[in-house]
Amino acid sequence: MTNEGQLPSDLFMDLDRSGPMPLYFQVASRIEESIRSGAMPPGARLENEIALGERLGLSRPTIRRAIQDLVDKGLLVRRRGIGTQVVHGPVTRKVELTSLYDDLAQGAQAPATKLLQRNDVPAPDDVAAALSVEPGTTVAHIRRVRFAEDVPMAILENYLPPEFLDLTDEDLQAHGLYQLLRGRGVTMRVAKQRIGARAVTDEEAGLLEIEDGDPVLTMSRTAYDASGRAVEYGVHCYRPDRYSFEVTLVDK
Repeated sequence: MTNEGQLPSDLFMDLDRSGPMPLYFQVASRIEESIRSGAMPPGARLENEIALGERLGLSRPTIRRAIQDLVDKGLLVRRRGIGTQVVHGPVTRKVELTSLYDDLAQGAQAPATKLLQRNDVPAPDDVAAALSVEPGTTVAHIRRVRFAEDVPMAILENYLPPEFLDLTDEDLQAHGLYQLLRGRGVTMRVAKQRIGARAVTDEEAGLLEIEDGDPVLTMSRTAYDASGRAVEYGVHCYRPDRYSFEVTLVDK
């Protein structure tokens, strides 16, 4: 890139403005080529749609469509207050009994955590049912934002049974939750999980750096140890442009 945030003009010199190939597709293809070749490295920022459109003599809807195609492919990410950046690629997570922190670490995606909340609360009815404790039992409540390569990926909300009330803020910011549980001798064996989608809330949009009303993937999970005891109940939401679930289906 010639300047921070600015694509080189010669990248678009051979755009065919009268042929059958849509202009947005041509623009997207050239930006994608720059990303995949390494000319635009992860973290590089694009100039805004208006500036790029004026420089290339193209309409803003054309530029917006080109950028959105690359966002959909997981090559670019829009971040509120920051702009559009090149990313390492979306995280595709197999539906297995692993944590997001483990998956990011194994994929060399530099996981990081911002702890939003850590407190002891009386278990609501749904949490008590999931953890097999009496309603009102004091349980640990944890809420965090998980980052990969400095991009917010997910908001993670978890409830843990009373034996984990002593988990510290420092532990939760430095380690993944499943790491901490394994360090205490917990062996996770099975989980019940539900995956869905909904519109993001205003607060979540700010934390995830996406637009109000955008969709998010959701997952609720209750994990059990080798003895069948519930050790964790989580309700999470994920950016769909940076995250997906992968399932292998086998015909019986």
